[in-house]
Amino acid sequence: MKLPLRTLIIDDEQLALNRLRRLLGGYSDTFDILAEAHNGAEGLALIEKHAPDLIFLDIEMPILNGFEMLARVSQMPMVVFATAYDQYAIRAFEENSVDYLLKPIENERLAKTVEKLKSRMEATQATLPGIQAENMMRLLERMQPKREMFSMSVKSGDRILLIPLTEVSHFEAEDKYVFLNTLEGQQYLVSHTLTTLEEKLPAHFMRISRSAMINTHHLGEVQRYFNGKFIIQLRDRKATTLHSGTTYAEAIRILLNL
Repeated sequence: MKLPLRTLIIDDEQLALNRLRRLLGGYSDTFDILAEAHNGAEGLALIEKHAPDLIFLDIEMPILNGFEMLARVSQMPMVVFATAYDQYAIRAFEENSVDYLLKPIENERLAKTVEKLKSRMEATQATLPGIQAENMMRLLERMQPKREMFSMSVKSGDRILLIPLTEVSHFEAEDKYVFLNTLEGQQYLVSHTLTTLEEKLPAHFMRISRSAMINTHHLGEVQRYFNGKFIIQLRDRKATTLHSGTTYAEAIRILLNL
């Protein structure tokens, strides 16, 4: 794969499509715009026809939405999501081979996407297509619609308590056990792994390390640490401090717009 990237734009909003095409025109050395599509069905046909290197993809579209379209692609291109629905953002950023642009797209943010694409191509030139396809399939699985949750059941002696998610500050894993922590400082053992919780909980619950997940609604302070890590302080009674893991740094940077 080499520059310029053979690129498709897939978006059902003509004004948004025109704006993105105009912005991409400023990066003619990076993007070669092959064609445009106005819904998922058209997008799928164009992908199969042109086998592009990259697509800019809206999520909410008629006929097939962005995820439904990707699930039918036989050869996965690199994907940059361009959408107004920011509830999808963090899930998309958990995968290294995709980026996310929130509408209305600004040139400064697009410039970061361009640099990200170039650096990723240099770092993974030989294996990028395979990595992209594998990551995208995991992303599609994670972004399937979830049942909305408002509380979590925990055991307390012989009783079963329902803890509202609004009162949960974070989850922490210790050895084989996972504990729910509340804003008031109570701690309860839960029967789920962090990986399972990551799949079940709303998007504002964010994994920050292999052993911790936080409720970002109760994020208090973040400090940079070494090796791209962060020190995260929560707004709970204990002012809990947690350290992020290196592999989760990208999602944190996006959350904080760093």
